[in-house]
Amino acid sequence: MDLGDDLVEGIFLERVNRFLARVEVDGREVGVHVANSGRMKELFVPGWRVLVRPVSGDHRKTKFDLVLVDMGNALVSADARMPNPLLAEGVANGHLQQFAGYTDMRREVIFGDSRLDLMLEGPSDRCYIEAKSVTLVTNGVGLFPDAPTIRGAKHLRTLETVLEAGHRAAVVFVVQRPDASAFATSDPSDPDLADALRSAVAAGVEAYAYNCEVTERSIRLDRALPIRPYVEAVGDG
Repeated sequence: MDLGDDLVEGIFLERVNRFLARVEVDGREVGVHVANSGRMKELFVPGWRVLVRPVSGDHRKTKFDLVLVDMGNALVSADARMPNPLLAEGVANGHLQQFAGYTDMRREVIFGDSRLDLMLEGPSDRCYIEAKSVTLVTNGVGLFPDAPTIRGAKHLRTLETVLEAGHRAAVVFVVQRPDASAFATSDPSDPDLADALRSAVAAGVEAYAYNCEVTERSIRLDRALPIRPYVEAVGDG
């Protein structure tokens, strides 16, 4: 996915609240919208280089969106809205072979009382897919979530009802950085979500994880990652 050529360099100063950060751009402090409700403490480090996008509009309280964080050894996409279009792109270009063969694709589809990211439809079946944004990596393991998320567990339970209705259901964890070699749920952060994923997988919901190749101009789904139990993945026992 092309990120365009309008990204502007800045220096991260502080996170003010869930959706607002202060960044120094061209020598002045500006408010920047953070499209991610995760804690991201490992990324929001004062003094780190970030890339922001100028955004206009009368409805805006800030003139920039946070796009990328430069950790020095790798770039990380900090925008939790990205997995949805990345997933759609991966299906369309054939990168996600497990979802090949469908003839129609719709985004942001309502099922029950949830809005799921993608619905694929073919001659014989439908597949509903939910994508989750992952930014936390510990010892090479992408961990989700980094803070409790009621919606996360709700979406997984909705995917179980998708199965009960006779359709295919899947969740894809998108680690928006290149340095993960495995994925696990962060059980201490949200045990309810971890239990919901185990229940969903036991019921037949498919689960996948991918890391991303991130540059200053583009981001794309890269390698499939093994999904491991939390204790096994991080050695916490």
